[in-house]
Amino acid sequence: ARRRMSAVKAAALSLLLDAYQRRDKVGLITFRGADATLALPPTSSIDTAARRLQDLPSGGRTPLAEGLLCAAETLRLERIRDPRRRPLLVLVTDGRATYGPNGVARSRLVADQLRRAGVASLLIDCESGRMSLGLAQTLSIHLGAQYVTVGEVGADQLVHAVRHGRAA
Repeated sequence: ARRRMSAVKAAALSLLLDAYQRRDKVGLITFRGADATLALPPTSSIDTAARRLQDLPSGGRTPLAEGLLCAAETLRLERIRDPRRRPLLVLVTDGRATYGPNGVARSRLVADQLRRAGVASLLIDCESGRMSLGLAQTLSIHLGAQYVTVGEVGADQLVHAVRHGRAA
């Protein structure tokens, strides 16, 4: 989990540097325990992002549906602020929704709602280990997301994948 969080932080900063040049914004939602938190509200400030990303927590249960709901609300508010922006949701997950009853099913329902709302998505599967459950890949189908594995994506490749996701 710590290694994944390190990769997420590096990727978020790379995306932010790219966003700054393109006048885009990057936000970050973390979800653990029972809650989802907007850890980095959408911003184009590299300094703000670096401060907020420094001490992100990791580990514990995964309230994936709550994280997706938080993302949906954040994107809804950003659309109100600037209807011309086209949002892109980048989700880094192994697809395991380990919080609450029917966590996997609930996360898929929210993913379906995001797809129907027209939210473009990129899902980065960070599942590791010998036994692959394929939950993230199934979630990417519900999201209508471009799907890549964390092994395929470094910080530079992530920026490229996000740019490709915007063009789709």
